Amino acid sequence: MSTVSYYTAEGLKKLKEELETLKHIERPKASQAIAEARDKGDLSENAEYDAAKEAQGLLELRISKMEEVYSNARLIDESQLDMSKALVLSNVKIKNQANGMEMKYTLVAESEADLKSGKISVTSPIGKGLLGKSVGDVAEITVPNGVLKFEILDISRD
Repeated sequence: MSTVSYYTAEGLKKLKEELETLKHIERPKASQAIAEARDKGDLSENAEYDAAKEAQGLLELRISKMEEVYSNARLIDESQLDMSKALVLSNVKIKNQANGMEMKYTLVAESEADLKSGKISVTSPIGKGLLGKSVGDVAEITVPNGVLKFEILDISRD
C-alpha cells in the first residue's frame, strides 16, 4: 500500500536530488567496489566481496524505497490554501497558556519536519492540534505528559 506524501517545492527538489545522487554516484561506486573485490581472487573466501555485495543490496533497497516515495509525492499548491486557517505551509505563532511562552512554527509534511528550524510535522500531536484552527482559537493538544493549551496568535505564509 502506497501513501501519498505532500511536499513543498524545496522538499520535493531535495528528495529528487538525493535519489539522483544514489542512482548516479553511489550505485557506480558500489559496482566498482564489487569489481575490485572480485579481482582479489577466490570469491568463496573473499569477505570483502561479500561485504560489497551486501552494501550493494542495501543501496538498491534504499533506492527502491526512495523511488516509491518520489512516485507518490505531490507538490502542495499554495495558491489553493485557505489563508485564515492553520494548514500545511502555515507559519503559526502560538502562546502556551500554562507558562505564557510564545513560539512560532511552520507546519510541514512529515518528511520535511525539522524542529531546529521551526518546522513541525502536521502528523505530530502539536501539528494535528493546530490544523484547521484560526487566529484567536485555543487548541487543546494531548501530549504524552498531559493536555497543553495553545492560543493561536497569528497565521501567515512566506
